[in-house]
Amino acid sequence: MNKFRFILIAAAALLLPAVNNYAQPETADASFGIVDPVGKLVYCLPSTSIVLEVEAEKTTFYAGPYARYASKYLGVEAKQKDGATTEVTAIKVIPCLEADQSARYTIDPANNSTAFLQLTAQGLISTGSNVGVASDWRFAVGGKADFSDKGVTSNLTSESTTLYRNVKNSANYNKVAIQQNMVVTKSLDERAKEAANMIFDLRKKRFEIITGDTDASYTGEAMGAALEEITRLEKEYLSMFIGYSETQTQKMRYDIVPEADKTMYIAFRVSQSAGLVPADDMTGKPYMLNLVPQPIGEVPESGRKYKGEVAHYRIPAICDLKITDGVNVLLQNRIPVYQFGVESSFPLKSRK
Repeated sequence: MNKFRFILIAAAALLLPAVNNYAQPETADASFGIVDPVGKLVYCLPSTSIVLEVEAEKTTFYAGPYARYASKYLGVEAKQKDGATTEVTAIKVIPCLEADQSARYTIDPANNSTAFLQLTAQGLISTGSNVGVASDWRFAVGGKADFSDKGVTSNLTSESTTLYRNVKNSANYNKVAIQQNMVVTKSLDERAKEAANMIFDLRKKRFEIITGDTDASYTGEAMGAALEEITRLEKEYLSMFIGYSETQTQKMRYDIVPEADKTMYIAFRVSQSAGLVPADDMTGKPYMLNLVPQPIGEVPESGRKYKGEVAHYRIPAICDLKITDGVNVLLQNRIPVYQFGVESSFPLKSRK
């Protein structure tokens, strides 16, 4: 009996560590286990993030079915292949403030100098008393530059406009195509010739109406309506030779957080076929953002070490910002960047 009890206790001892390890798994990310000291004010230094709002115009061209006969029957050159081009039309730079969670400090709340701290959606930040008033917060609650509620959906928006006419969706275009395809014995060349003759007939008819050289009498609104309908038909037949274009205005937002030892960034990319794409999409042409910090003078050492409690803050560096397409400068400005600045401190006096 005693032997059996010994075996049972030994088996339970072997299982106990496994049970404890399962009940208390190690945290995968060390930051999840951080606990700030009780009774201390914990604050962060500020950092700068750059939000780019970019607009581009993407134009998609659709070649007409009779494009190769445009020169032969109309005397004009026409593109024979579909294609797309994208051009950046506007860039807006918004420098924003946020907390640098890698630079955290504590102070004793018994000290009477806390005016330099500002309570934000990211906790206490050492900004000074007036910095946050005129600046945009990257993750502000109700702030004018708050983008945090827009990250769950795509930030790419497009507005489409058709140049000439989207004849593929036109009822008249379909009617013309059906009429010409009913005679299956005609070649593409012959159908193109018929369409060209229709264009010349419509132009002749418009000239006759304008000059009054016609049996029918057109006056006032009737003449305007007749000329408008003739022009519409001419454009639809003409688009079968010269094609048509559709234009999309795209808007996209990009977020860049400068690093202290890095001044050149790929801000975004532009693909001729897809338009605005993310910075890591290798199918697009890169647009570069360059930051050049202006020098900050050094303060000579006083030779005396301060032994009391101090508060930390950052002085931003003023940077020359340029955005280029690799050749041309599209935007140039000056903005403050805290990461490129200097970290300083001032003494705190305790209440007595």
